[in-house]
Amino acid sequence: MSDSAEDISNSNAEVVRRYLRVFETKEVAALEELVAEDVLVHGAGLHGQGRHYPEGAVLTPGLSNCRVQVDDLFAAGDRVTVAFTLTYTHDRSGRDLTMTGIKSHRLRDGRIVEFWGETDLYGLLRQAGLVPEQIPPL
Repeated sequence: MSDSAEDISNSNAEVVRRYLRVFETKEVAALEELVAEDVLVHGAGLHGQGRHYPEGAVLTPGLSNCRVQVDDLFAAGDRVTVAFTLTYTHDRSGRDLTMTGIKSHRLRDGRIVEFWGETDLYGLLRQAGLVPEQIPPL
């Protein structure tokens, strides 16, 4: 007996939630179960392939103690879209920095096989004092 469309959507949503928890635990070994080795990654001008991209995102140097808040999540069949807020501790200053984002995931056989999306990296860098509060006009 095959799973219903609702069961598949719910199962895929849970995979994405588990993926996001890896940002909190930093247990990148869990990505082997959740993300295909040859995952396609699209966003921030990048079109790459390979699990090393999400592993690198999880292990971002200088940021620790990640807390993930799922702001919205929509699952339909093999697609899951999530809006989220990540709050990190900035290792150098000890201050909390937040970054929002939206990602769309395509799943196959219980694994993420493709990502699309964007995060507010400029906002995170602004909070860290690494870029100006406002971009000067051209």
